[in-house]
Amino acid sequence: MAELPFKLGIHPINWVGEDVREHGAETTFEQIVDDIQALGLKGTEMGRKFPADVDVLKKELSDRGISLVSQWKSVLFSDPAYRDEELAAYRMHVEFLKAMGSTVISTAEVGGSLHFDPRRTPNEKEVLRLDEAGWQSLAEGLNRAGAIAQEYGLKLSYHHHGGTVVESPEEIDKLMELTDPSLVYLLFDTGHAYYGGADPLSVLRKHYDRIAYIHLKDIRQAVLDEARAEQVDFVTCIRKGVFTVPGDGCLDFAPIFNELLTRGYQGWAMLEGEQDPAAHNPYDYAKQALTYIQSLISQESR
Repeated sequence: MAELPFKLGIHPINWVGEDVREHGAETTFEQIVDDIQALGLKGTEMGRKFPADVDVLKKELSDRGISLVSQWKSVLFSDPAYRDEELAAYRMHVEFLKAMGSTVISTAEVGGSLHFDPRRTPNEKEVLRLDEAGWQSLAEGLNRAGAIAQEYGLKLSYHHHGGTVVESPEEIDKLMELTDPSLVYLLFDTGHAYYGGADPLSVLRKHYDRIAYIHLKDIRQAVLDEARAEQVDFVTCIRKGVFTVPGDGCLDFAPIFNELLTRGYQGWAMLEGEQDPAAHNPYDYAKQALTYIQSLISQESR
């Protein structure tokens, strides 16, 4: 692959589902990292099959020339009653990532979500959007967590995400407005931007100065249309196969890569295709995505 100004890695969610636990349930950690090494990629995120011991994980990744870039951290900052315990847990998370040499922390509010909020019950059907008090509490919590990350030389990168209270373009804008730009950055996710109703390129351009980390994910439009018509929830959308890797869905990544190359983005970007690995072989789909990205880079260099 032609040299990129930014670092390209891949998320283990391609092999093992995080939101849909049966996806890749039998896949081993060794298979994931061996495939990543064979793909020639040098970065990954933490996955649920990865060993949690710092020394063990460092050795396994180092032996394959792979860096741990980040790990998802759910937070419940929108409810002030959870603030102290959430910040204590955040510090522990930061300490682990610092020990692993990571530089960014994928962070998402779970308050109000059907699938991630521990206060919700199974019979509920809708994401509970934040009121103004909830927004203010979330922003304050994120600023404080961002200060913790900064102590350790890391950046809190907020992951706008389907099925959560920061999903739509308006919600992304509001979060960016309410938080301190020196403490809270953005994890720009192409697939989740589109899923949430945004034009990914517009989000990239509007908030580029806040972006510290990127997930490159595509969308199957027909699956999304069907899911919307049936009014199914976020996790059901994943089970239906709404997400795939770049080049296999409806998103046009050419202007996105042009924007990144023109602006000289130098952080990490992760390939993601959160789908059933039994139906969509992770290694093969990653190879296809890399070929697609190579074609985009070749076009830009002409």
